[in-house]
Amino acid sequence: MSKASLADFSREIAGLVAAAAPGIAAVHASRHNSSSAVHWREGLFVAASEAIETEEGIALTLPSGDSVAAEFVGRDPTTGIAVLKSDVPDGAPALKPAGRTEAGNLVVAVGRGEASTLAGFGIVSEAGPPWRSMRGGLIDRRIRLSASIDPRAEGGAAIDAEGGFIGLVLFAPRRRALVIPAETVDRVAATLAEKGHMPRGYLGAGLHPVRQEKARGAMVMSLEAGSPAEKAGLMLGDIITFWNGETVEGVRDLIRQIGPDSVGKTVALGILRGGEARNLDIVIGARPRS
Repeated sequence: MSKASLADFSREIAGLVAAAAPGIAAVHASRHNSSSAVHWREGLFVAASEAIETEEGIALTLPSGDSVAAEFVGRDPTTGIAVLKSDVPDGAPALKPAGRTEAGNLVVAVGRGEASTLAGFGIVSEAGPPWRSMRGGLIDRRIRLSASIDPRAEGGAAIDAEGGFIGLVLFAPRRRALVIPAETVDRVAATLAEKGHMPRGYLGAGLHPVRQEKARGAMVMSLEAGSPAEKAGLMLGDIITFWNGETVEGVRDLIRQIGPDSVGKTVALGILRGGEARNLDIVIGARPRS
């Protein structure tokens, strides 16, 4: 690449960052570093749930440099998304949606520090199908990044070469960057804005992993009165071995299945009772709010 081409490329990247920056705020909700948030809809920002350590006394630094108070609306730990509410100037921009995202695409991460714009540059290292987080959240696409990103940019925007919003930048274990895609952000943020929380699937059974030669799964150790598990006919000592035909290796497999999208659904359970295989249907409830 010639010097002129390299300079043009550099200006293009800087232009993408400058175009996205007006839609990004800094979030002060931690005793340590600030994080970032994306202006989602009028007066509403989406941020990284894990970066919001306190739900009171939150402040945003807007692109103008003004500091404004923000109200905590709600969070969904299963997808890593939080929603904040704050008065912003009329006409504050929201990012346009991105096109198709594929492995190898260039990506720019845009965040905000207290007094400056933050930028990271890399590529999409993986673009895969829907997946479930360890906490059971349904993520519409698997998007991982190979990019160097400032920790303060967590909760900021991943944008494509056209300046489109791919999704929210989060960090997986070992600080590996991933993106919660825009469609997941829209779905979860809409529910949080309306209800203040995400309904969680609920069985009402205490479970313990079983890893025996002749039985693997999750054993029912306790039952809550009137719970979906009790109503379905589960009994103490039953071992759940299948969920809608999928093998259950332990409690963690069930946690992944009981996400917000499972509420109200009828699930076919395969169980072992006294060594005999049986089938039960259970209607997943909504976890009571504490």
